[in-house]
Amino acid sequence: MAAGGTAHTLRADYARARLPVRIIPFTIRLGVMAAQRSLEPLVQVRVLEAELDVGRIVSEGEGSAVVQSPAAVIVLAAGAGTRMKSATPKVLHEMCGRSLLGHAIHAARGLNPQSVAVVVRHQRDRVAEHALAVDPNVLIADQDDIKGTGRAVWCGLEELPKDLEGPIVVMAGDTPLLNTETLAGLVSNLGSNAVTVLTTNVPDATGYGRILRDETGAICGVVEHADATAAQREIREINTSAYAFDAAFRRQNLGKLGAANAQGEMYLTDIVELASASASGAGVGDLVLEDSWLVEGCNDLAQLATLRAEMNRRIVHSWMVSGVSIVDPATTYIDVDVEIEPDCRILPGTALHGQTRLASGAIVGPGDFTDTTVEEGAVASHIVATGAHIPAGSTLPPYSIATR
Repeated sequence: MAAGGTAHTLRADYARARLPVRIIPFTIRLGVMAAQRSLEPLVQVRVLEAELDVGRIVSEGEGSAVVQSPAAVIVLAAGAGTRMKSATPKVLHEMCGRSLLGHAIHAARGLNPQSVAVVVRHQRDRVAEHALAVDPNVLIADQDDIKGTGRAVWCGLEELPKDLEGPIVVMAGDTPLLNTETLAGLVSNLGSNAVTVLTTNVPDATGYGRILRDETGAICGVVEHADATAAQREIREINTSAYAFDAAFRRQNLGKLGAANAQGEMYLTDIVELASASASGAGVGDLVLEDSWLVEGCNDLAQLATLRAEMNRRIVHSWMVSGVSIVDPATTYIDVDVEIEPDCRILPGTALHGQTRLASGAIVGPGDFTDTTVEEGAVASHIVATGAHIPAGSTLPPYSIATR
């Protein structure tokens, strides 16, 4: 194992979501994750700040340690996403109340970094405008004509302060289930390493970069699918395109990246090999993630639908274990920013969008509710509501349309 490198699987102990607020770092445990990902709770559960131990990680059997907030997070959002076959840029497609890019920015901000930079190129103005609408404080970095993730990160670094020190996280803008808790574990495992790589194992690794390990089990490189040998393509441990780097090491080594590969691109993954071979002794750490859903990317609209269904399943599950009665989870759709108090009852065929809020004892559905408040004990069945306020104890006539 490389100096300072440790391998952990990650299990998030999600707090109960009663009165959701913003996503922020909280106490998690690094240990064995449940093998059945179908039982995993909400991806990005919103919890009361009073219930959290902000910025701390607990390693089972090792006591507690404070996780350093990264100096910056770089979100890669420059790709064209041609397989989406859509006029809408890939990272602007929506699921569960946010765009793919919106989910990434929220996860990044949960780490409380000094800066968040979003790297753009394809439909630059449209993506940049959306990123700033999600978070007015993000930095917009333009990728130039040189292709590849290595060049994208270089362009992102150019927008950051030149004297920036500490961990820098890199993440893709099209992995919407990747959450703050996982990124916090990645930063925690950086330690004295030059880089930490987030990996996972999948049954079919076709198209993914493969993780290469030496005889000690330490990561010594990443080979892209197009450049892999037949033996290397049998490897099932893949690179997820999420990393934590030491800022100084990255500045010193990004310029060494070339484009002598099958794609003719500047691969960021080559820096992993540089770190492994570094004479400074700084090595490569890892975080091995059992729940591969969290790093599942989106390349076409079919994958988008699959990811949307999985995120919705987790959201619905989190509300049910928090005291909300959902009669038919399979036909219930809830956006990430919806707030629901315990003892609400949600009937089959219900969609809750935007900033909708249900007070305790409310009964809703079937129906579609967008940015609507349903007060305590109100009943709203067979309703379409947009921006409405439904008073406490009231019962709306079926097949009503409620607006402001």
